[in-house]
Amino acid sequence: MPRRLNDGGRGRLTATALLFIGLISFLIVYAVFFTLLRPRPRDHTLDSAVRLTDSRDRDRVDGGGCCRGVANLELWGPAVKWGTDFKFDSPDECCKACKAMCSGNDGPCLCDTWVFCGNKEACGSKFGECWLKKQNDVLVPDRQEGGQKVMWTSGLIFGQGQGIVGFETEHGVLHVKLHPECAPHSVYYILSLLTQRHCAGCQFHRAENRGSYWDSEGNHVTNAPYGPPYAMIQGILQPEGNIFTPIPTEHCPTISRGSVAWVGSGPEFFISLANHHEWKQSYTVFGSVLPEDMDVAERIAGLPTVADVWNSVNVSVLEKPVSLTVRRMKSGKEQAEPGS
Repeated sequence: MPRRLNDGGRGRLTATALLFIGLISFLIVYAVFFTLLRPRPRDHTLDSAVRLTDSRDRDRVDGGGCCRGVANLELWGPAVKWGTDFKFDSPDECCKACKAMCSGNDGPCLCDTWVFCGNKEACGSKFGECWLKKQNDVLVPDRQEGGQKVMWTSGLIFGQGQGIVGFETEHGVLHVKLHPECAPHSVYYILSLLTQRHCAGCQFHRAENRGSYWDSEGNHVTNAPYGPPYAMIQGILQPEGNIFTPIPTEHCPTISRGSVAWVGSGPEFFISLANHHEWKQSYTVFGSVLPEDMDVAERIAGLPTVADVWNSVNVSVLEKPVSLTVRRMKSGKEQAEPGS
């Protein structure tokens, strides 16, 4: 039926108003979520450059479903499988072959490093070669070379009881199990901190306890708000004077109690005190605090704080930042060896 231009004008006006109100509500909710875990403001200015990106990989962060490596990197070490006679079609298959030799059920890992040649043009006759290796010290892998000219992709596998570093603070040590299969770039950065003479500037500066919104196991209380407080402690992992290269987004699972993850691309990071399903898969998780050490994280979260506002979000900042140092932790085997 033909209509005049003003027919239904009132209905269209109402619909337009409702649409506008809905858009404003969406923007407010998005802005709050976007700024929950933003880097600490520097020089008292607000930095809104934090990206929250969903990962396409939804595997669990325990390493069982991940098999990632770093392109253009060649790791050396004694070979346990020679690539000239051991070939695959993808780096994922090469990684899984190494994992199969590191089940954790039959003693020490027989393989902790895999190196794959997957560029047909650059690799030539070496295409598909999968070299499985065993490092003399898995926390200090033997790196031959890296860069765009390197045709190899390499990855690390940490077995049971391996790949644990300590975040030492005056309130105790947080033992962190690293996940190189899920976040290799992140783990290589953490391993590089072990070789630094100092970690001056590395610290926790924000502390949000669980309040009454999450129970002691990190489960959210039904019908309770999601903060503030936000059940996490936040800090920075960058020694003073060191240039930090942003870390690419890696595995982003659902944040759970004990998760250690980057804020954006680092070097700001946080340790979660709760299971944050409401944060979706938004942060690269590169490790997890051992359950028996979560009391140290809770202790830091309970320290005196002052209120602050970051991008319109109420946060709790520590009155006195807690310095931390990243140190290697001896495995059970190392501790048992005389003179170690």
